[in-house]
Amino acid sequence: MTTALGVGVVVVGMAVAAGLQVERLQAGPVMELAQSGAAVKVRLKVMGDPVVRSSPGSRRPPYLVIRATVEEVSGRGAAARVHTPVLVIGSLHWKEVRFGQHVEATGRLQPVDKGSDVAAMLSSRVAPQVLDEPAWWLRAAERVRAGLRQAVAGEPEAVRGLVPALVMGDESGLPSELAEDFQTTGLTHLSAVSGTNLTLLLAFVLPLARLIGVRARGLTVVGLVMVVVFVVLARPQPSVLRAAVMGLVALAAMTGGGGTRRAARSLSVAVIALLLVDTSLARSAGFALSVLATAGIVLLGPSWRDALARWMPVRLAEAVACPLAAQLACTPVVAWLSGQVSLVAVAANLLAGPAVGPATILGFGAAGIALLSADLARLLGWSAGWPARWIILIAEKGADLPGASSAWPATVIGVAVLTLLCVALMVGLHRILARPIAMLLALALLAVVILRPVRSPGWPPGDWLMVACDVGQGDGLVLHAGRSTAVVVDTGPDPAAINRCLSELDVKYVPVVVLTHFHADHAGGLAGVLQGRTVGEIEVTPYFSPPAEYKRVQALAAEHRIPIRTVTYREKRTVGPVSWTSLWPASVPALTGKSTATSTDEGSPENNASIAMMTEVAGLRLLLTGDLEPESQRAVLASGADLRADVLKVPHHGSGQQDPAFIAATKARLAIISAGLNNDYGHPAPRTLDLLNHQGMKIARTDTSGSIALQNPDSYLSITTRRTSP
Repeated sequence: MTTALGVGVVVVGMAVAAGLQVERLQAGPVMELAQSGAAVKVRLKVMGDPVVRSSPGSRRPPYLVIRATVEEVSGRGAAARVHTPVLVIGSLHWKEVRFGQHVEATGRLQPVDKGSDVAAMLSSRVAPQVLDEPAWWLRAAERVRAGLRQAVAGEPEAVRGLVPALVMGDESGLPSELAEDFQTTGLTHLSAVSGTNLTLLLAFVLPLARLIGVRARGLTVVGLVMVVVFVVLARPQPSVLRAAVMGLVALAAMTGGGGTRRAARSLSVAVIALLLVDTSLARSAGFALSVLATAGIVLLGPSWRDALARWMPVRLAEAVACPLAAQLACTPVVAWLSGQVSLVAVAANLLAGPAVGPATILGFGAAGIALLSADLARLLGWSAGWPARWIILIAEKGADLPGASSAWPATVIGVAVLTLLCVALMVGLHRILARPIAMLLALALLAVVILRPVRSPGWPPGDWLMVACDVGQGDGLVLHAGRSTAVVVDTGPDPAAINRCLSELDVKYVPVVVLTHFHADHAGGLAGVLQGRTVGEIEVTPYFSPPAEYKRVQALAAEHRIPIRTVTYREKRTVGPVSWTSLWPASVPALTGKSTATSTDEGSPENNASIAMMTEVAGLRLLLTGDLEPESQRAVLASGADLRADVLKVPHHGSGQQDPAFIAATKARLAIISAGLNNDYGHPAPRTLDLLNHQGMKIARTDTSGSIALQNPDSYLSITTRRTSP
């Protein structure tokens, strides 16, 4: 009866809290002004750091996203004082605003989706007027953050990015390739502001404090000081405060008695309190991961540590049990988010774990001492770089293993099955951990799976000729050129996605990578193709724009010693059973950067300079078109090229800008559209789908079907699909 009453009180409290939060968002004029798209003048308090965003494949310039709270708003002839959270979409003029400042700005309010944790979106194209500086303690924290960045400025790029991420969750300098490796190996929590990272930090600091004689309440004080320093340095944003609460739960478990019962009670109180303060956390994946990781560490960790301690040193047992418990608890949610399960995560966390504490503590020291001595700070920064190098090495080598991650269906049934498997492991794993022979057998089996991964049943089909990989909003095409060999045309935006696809296809040698143009949704995943494979050369369009992406491709090619060559008009090439003729671009002088493709209302010059190629594989003709816009489509048609094909890769992800005559000239039986699920561009456009249907083409789409494999047994064109992402 008491339990039922307690549950009822919590449910009622949640309902009241949710109602109050909805009322807070809807109260005042901000949401009403947003519904009408009103132009307003506002006074804002900046509640986050500006984050640069861009739209791959679009002519829209980069923009900034910033969280803020509206304190005063005037529009439509009225003014009011409010306290309403909004999301600011600003031009690059906003890049100098700092966390904690008050600014005055003008812009247009727009509505947001139902269920959002902000009341509206403010779009502003002009520079804001800064009204004041952040509080003194925020300014001090910024000096400390800047000091740490300066202390590691002389280290390699990966170290420069990782140390600030470990110490204060500053991921701005983390290389994208390293971030992908962290995701593959289950180490992402180390570089983000999370309860797991803070818990691991406390797990390093508290035993160190015990060694120097700190006991009882002294340990609690040391832990609390570390939590406060962490919050100040990482900024008191919602994600940081949630991480701090999870860290306090772990602190209570590590410094007090009461066992798992007390830890469970503390965790439950913390979760309920956080949900009462912000009910939107109930649908936050980050919050779920933080809670699950903490729960795994404080509830499962002690018994697993005790089981391991029967045959290994206690300290080593703790180092194994902590990441193992956190990873297993988070596995179902990670699979739901990523569509894959990391098979090396436990080993990677185990190997990297001992280096996290030293790198973080030395980084903290470098940050603080930078205020007094730059030279001493550089020495500590250099020292922090060595354990950071070890973490980076574990991430890179772990991600290179053939079976580092395994695709898992991100469906309700798939995640439910995985959850049941994880629960079964949680119940019975302590029996295996207590027996060294059983542990060795389990590790041997896991090593076999990682080093010689078993392919998914039915995928890929044995006679595949081309696969349009499910790489999200972008293109990633793979042409079968022999055993473990393929020609890759575009790489999508995500190195992990194209790497996973190529691994599933058992591609180890890529004679040629063709980058149709340099937008990130076609060239951004190049690092994933290069990961653990031999690549012969990279073939590119002669229109080297956008310059930043072109330079990134150049740098990757130079790092891996891969030559880059520029395509020439109407050239013919053959690689094993794959042959192709370049149909476009016709003339784009590489040295001047000028293009026969021009920017119009129909498309960008980068899209119009895409490489278009008529490809043949085992007698099957495939027209691959990059992101050609209508003017270039018409130019290719006017060139007199034979466009008849069995398969058409629809230009520009099926956008609404297509030339009907060009589409009709292909006479294709199958149209493949490579687009991301629920993408922001509305690809494929309904009118393009209507056009393809009118031409009698069968349509296959990666956004709805996942990866698409083409087969042509006995000249009967067929496809096999595989859903690989949520």
